[in-house]
Amino acid sequence: MAFDIREYTRTSRAVQWQDLPLDEFRTNPLPPETLRSLRYMCDVEYHTVCYLRDMLVTPSHKDPQVTAFMTMWNMEEFWHGEALAEVLNLHGLAIDYDHLKATRLKMGWRDKLDPIKQSMLANVIGEDFVAVHMIWGAANEWSAITAYNRLAQLEQHPVLAELLKRIAKQEARHVAFYATQARDRLARSKKAQRVARFALRRSWGPVGSGVMAETEVRHVLRHLMSGPDGRQAARTIDDHISKMPGLAGLRIVEDALEARGIPA
Repeated sequence: MAFDIREYTRTSRAVQWQDLPLDEFRTNPLPPETLRSLRYMCDVEYHTVCYLRDMLVTPSHKDPQVTAFMTMWNMEEFWHGEALAEVLNLHGLAIDYDHLKATRLKMGWRDKLDPIKQSMLANVIGEDFVAVHMIWGAANEWSAITAYNRLAQLEQHPVLAELLKRIAKQEARHVAFYATQARDRLARSKKAQRVARFALRRSWGPVGSGVMAETEVRHVLRHLMSGPDGRQAARTIDDHISKMPGLAGLRIVEDALEARGIPA
């Protein structure tokens, strides 16, 4: 089924949380391990603009459907960060723009060089790079939906669960665009399949792993993806990826868990 980009842009909205009984967090606060994972998620959502920056120097910016989607996608992801920041603020954890600036400054020269490297590599590959961008985005969005659903399931906090449900619903529309585009573009090009397979196998990492400290990456993976249920959730993401043209047998998410010693 084709993704209706016009309908998406017309109906794109900031996630709503102001109607939720947020004061319940004061009487029924979240435990430290959950707050730590939420802070990670919040930082990653706010960092989306940097991913957008890197993509705008690649052939992806020439496709009007892709740029229309990414404009609204970036806005929605920003508001996901705002919603999670509100929950953290209610627990005495301030997430402000100075914090975000400090997070990006810690990346140093890598942050400055990323757009240059991305541009050079993407423009050498050419139009087939867009397929890589789309399947990479799909893998990340499947991961995000899984993370939000796992946290809601593990915590069983009614207000948090409702907020994460709303965020995951928007992430589901994101993955619908990415997956539709990826499937179509990979089906049209064997070169795109080869490049995408190589890129995912060699370079993909858990969402946020290029921004956050490795200790925080391991915490979130252990918190959300350990044990039989967590490992099954990882396999489900890999199954989605493996169904794409030319990507059968990839298990990048489970490999990432095993590489970090996350128990099954």
